[in-house]
Amino acid sequence: MPALMDIVVGDLHFALRVWQAVDEYKTPAVLLHATGKTARDWDVIASGLCADRTVYAVDLRGHGASDWPGTYSLQLFAQDVIGILDQLDIGTVDLGGHSLGGLVACRVAAEPQGHVRKLVLEDIGFPHPRPPGLPDRPAGDLPFDWHMVEQVRPEIDDPDPGWADIVDRITAPTLLIGGGAASPVPQEHVAELADRLADAQLTTIAAGHLVHEAVPDEYLRTLIAFLSE
Repeated sequence: MPALMDIVVGDLHFALRVWQAVDEYKTPAVLLHATGKTARDWDVIASGLCADRTVYAVDLRGHGASDWPGTYSLQLFAQDVIGILDQLDIGTVDLGGHSLGGLVACRVAAEPQGHVRKLVLEDIGFPHPRPPGLPDRPAGDLPFDWHMVEQVRPEIDDPDPGWADIVDRITAPTLLIGGGAASPVPQEHVAELADRLADAQLTTIAAGHLVHEAVPDEYLRTLIAFLSE
């Protein structure tokens, strides 16, 4: 079972799940979840990955046990993660993100602090405008703040023109894992992101958008092979 950690960045508390490696000789991994998910989403992957490296999974602001401040944006998510990495003080990390977490990871990797050794992006493409649309709110209590969806979804539907510059500033070796034809993410946009990155490789695991959930063993093999290169 992972240990639970609370980190304060500014005036916000962030919850992390931590799998401590027995032999800590490899770069730690930090994992960021998708919209509406929590750090628990990474339990299976982290349990396999922690054999030889410590793994940290973060509840982003507005999710799970982290604070729900009511104000959200991709840049705020990225600033939070940078603050968490500063507080952890563990040197460079291998940073992975799925969907929303992948977009946040890109922004973190683009910053000059040099926190990221390698970057793993699960089923995200280069951002392009798309028809706006807010999904219906699920009934009942949610493990995330619905205001987060209301504020961040428009930012994804109508992306910042500065994304080209953000991607240009990413120098870390990057693995992109596309979900294939069953994913709602246009796979040509995943390929475009790979082409734009300075040092990237693209692999497709035809499992849809939730690759790490649908085929965890294959995902983990692919992840470990890349991080061990």
